[in-house]
Amino acid sequence: MIKMDKKLTAKIGPSILNADLSRLYEESQRLINNGADYLHLDVMDGHFVPNLTFGHPLVKCLRNKIKDTFFETHMMVSDPEKWIESMADSGVNQYTFHIEPVSDVPSICRKVKEAGMTVGVALKPGTPVDVVVDYVDLADMVLVMTVEPGFGGQKFMDTMLHKVQWLRKNFPTLDIEVDGGVGPNTIECCAKAGANMIVSGTAIIGAADQAKVIKSLRDSVNSVLHQS
Repeated sequence: MIKMDKKLTAKIGPSILNADLSRLYEESQRLINNGADYLHLDVMDGHFVPNLTFGHPLVKCLRNKIKDTFFETHMMVSDPEKWIESMADSGVNQYTFHIEPVSDVPSICRKVKEAGMTVGVALKPGTPVDVVVDYVDLADMVLVMTVEPGFGGQKFMDTMLHKVQWLRKNFPTLDIEVDGGVGPNTIECCAKAGANMIVSGTAIIGAADQAKVIKSLRDSVNSVLHQS
């Protein structure tokens, strides 16, 4: 099983949401070749969020071609329990689900771990950050959304960074991910707030030099981590 380094380090995970999905393998491999630490796969069901993307069959096809890269699925779905086994079977490494539609978050966390995946819990902008205290010991990562989930290319919500600051203060060794509108213009404030896992879609996918952008994002985070 592919695992992330347990040491707190900068990890850049491009979101393939805005990639050319008809050339998903080629686009994904290019991101990896350009220095991506992991791939962030946005799964949307058209219910929890209004958009619809792809499911486990596509993820499995991608895994059949890309053997060794860490896959995180960001499950923007109304019933995350329903897809645990199929995503595990598809070769997913981290199963990140939204807590908002879930009545028993610890149960989902345990089932994800039992399926052999690490656990990410995701918070929409309107969700208070302190709700994670009830299950943070079961999670490997907390994702703070810096846009409303569902569509790429939205404006970064800097007011969400107080959540990142709170998490870093209270859980200093926790992997904290930010997703939504993150790029060269917003990375510094994300890094200073305490995020170490960076999801970036449009800023990387659309860049003329993907490797340069990925390195710049990583360097910005590492410069803060090395100060602490």
